[in-house]
Amino acid sequence: MKQVLKCGQLFLAREKRFAADQNVYVEDGRITAVSSGPVQEGWEVVDLGGKYVLPGLIDAHIHCNLSGGPNDMLRFGQMSVPDFTVVSLVNVQADLMAGFTTVRDEGAIAFTDVAIKNAINRGETWGPRMFVSGPALSPTGGHADTHFPPYMSQSEGLGLLCDSPDECRAAGRYAMKYGADQLKIMSTGGVMTKGDDVGAPAFTLEELQAIVDLANSRGRITSAHAHAGDGIKLAVRAGVTVIEHATMADEEAREMMRQAGTWVVPTLSPGVSILRYGPEAGLPDWLVEKDREVVQTHASNVKKFFEMGIPLAFGTDCGTSFNYHGKQAYEFQLLHQAGIPAAETLAMATINAAKMMRMDDKVGSVEAGKLADIVAVDADPIADLSVMMHVSFVMKDGKIYKQ
Repeated sequence: MKQVLKCGQLFLAREKRFAADQNVYVEDGRITAVSSGPVQEGWEVVDLGGKYVLPGLIDAHIHCNLSGGPNDMLRFGQMSVPDFTVVSLVNVQADLMAGFTTVRDEGAIAFTDVAIKNAINRGETWGPRMFVSGPALSPTGGHADTHFPPYMSQSEGLGLLCDSPDECRAAGRYAMKYGADQLKIMSTGGVMTKGDDVGAPAFTLEELQAIVDLANSRGRITSAHAHAGDGIKLAVRAGVTVIEHATMADEEAREMMRQAGTWVVPTLSPGVSILRYGPEAGLPDWLVEKDREVVQTHASNVKKFFEMGIPLAFGTDCGTSFNYHGKQAYEFQLLHQAGIPAAETLAMATINAAKMMRMDDKVGSVEAGKLADIVAVDADPIADLSVMMHVSFVMKDGKIYKQ
């Protein structure tokens, strides 16, 4: 099918601005040309004349297994793998309908994210383009360990446990064998796991280097969950591609990231949401207090990252408590409130995220030769980022899913 999208305003992701009256030509799932002026004959017109059109959005940090309920973490060990697969498919379909044509899963049980990705790619079901991790790499007692009673199997958890450089290499090889696009590393404790420290390093430098060297040898990126302190610094020193959260990064950590060119995916949404709704919903005091600790410095750190030129990509940690799939565009407003210009937040969710994932030859901008992933909203998001919560047009691979 030959279609031309008549755009009232088109976001030029590399230039971080909108251009008026642009025509986007789409054939066989790809963009063939972008131009102004009269529409060429022989093309079916999709009229987006009153809309603000953008590249398909990218959420570079989701958890497809989790749905945003306050007790979702308790499902591990209670739900079956088939149950998680069905729940996860529903979740990522909600992401697509919200305009996120590409998502990056940051840790899923039993390679359920890989199964959904493969089914979507084969055309057996529909959903966003997925970039997946499988189970995350974690040390014993780390953020992706289950904390089940000792008589229960670890296999029902989110992590592959590894406690030496050799075990880390073996776990990484196992993850990639079964379809991981990247290696996700739990470099510190986390807010939602009991008994660990959000600032304490989980892996040694030698263990982290073993994982990074393995990923590099296969042309894969590495992603490190790290909130603070030496957990960030060791990950940067080991050469990880991107730090997730970095909520409590100190001056030394920020400077190390700047010098190394390390990416950061900030994920402001979970901290704000847990603090706002967690106490009333009955979340444990220890969890709320951990969250309060990270929220204190998170927004100010995001502003410092931006001002220092540390590369930032958009991610929401969608699926964590009160952070629902299909509603995660609230992150745009939080980034803006933290001091990021509106146009920069749009770039974070398009060209920046695509570059971080090494997919910018396919997605992230509306340009000839790229996949036809295109979304639209009804008003100017640079004037009011809340409109990103109401995407009214979604196209992925040239197919319209919402209009």
